[in-house]
Amino acid sequence: MAIATTDQAFREVMTVDPPEPTTPFDLARRDFVYGHVWRRPGLERRERRLVTLACVAAADSPHPIEEHAYAALNSGDLTLAEMLELVLHFAVYCGWPKASHLEGVIRAQWTRIRQERGEEIAPWPVLDNGTLGLADWDARLARGAQEFAEVNLIGAPAADTPYSHAGIINYVFGHVWQRPGLSRRDRRFITVACVGVSDAPMPIMAHVGSALHSGDISKAEMDELILHFSAYSGFAKGDALRRTADEAWNRSES
Repeated sequence: MAIATTDQAFREVMTVDPPEPTTPFDLARRDFVYGHVWRRPGLERRERRLVTLACVAAADSPHPIEEHAYAALNSGDLTLAEMLELVLHFAVYCGWPKASHLEGVIRAQWTRIRQERGEEIAPWPVLDNGTLGLADWDARLARGAQEFAEVNLIGAPAADTPYSHAGIINYVFGHVWQRPGLSRRDRRFITVACVGVSDAPMPIMAHVGSALHSGDISKAEMDELILHFSAYSGFAKGDALRRTADEAWNRSES
């Protein structure tokens, strides 16, 4: 691909001019990651941003987190509200400390963008408690078990440990997966990237398989997700996702 085309691809994704490549890494990032992977037609750019943000945030990569948070907001591909929903969903699957850092970066990049545009920097509104979902515990747990089954395509676990009762049924599926700020399809992209980067065999199998078998992500889209994930989290981790996706797909076809 011509240098001018790869540079333009970088500008379209990152919303800034590309740096001058001086190392093999720089050249590969420009030509392969931006010139090829980001330009492939299999996924929307917004969906690639969901995967990228999960990968760089999970990797604790300060500069890439800043770059991609800025680009996602500055491009308009993700709204501020969607970015903040991504933070909460990411916290569930990759941990609250990493999510805390990601949210801090988003705050800083949002301020930077407003300053660059000469716009007023207004305080963020305090959220209404009504957004927290059902307050009746029995109803919330019942709805959480239903959401678990709809997302994972199997019955919810018994509520017999704090992890499954308070964590999985009550909070993760009783609240987070039901929040309206992102679609279920969006949440699947984030989740697959998170469990992949975490090297978690059972969650990888569960979430890759349910994303495919639900029809929320097609096999071709999953293959594109895995290639994009591999560019940001490594091809060894990507191979684990690929093998799981192929096995899950073959089971559904047999």
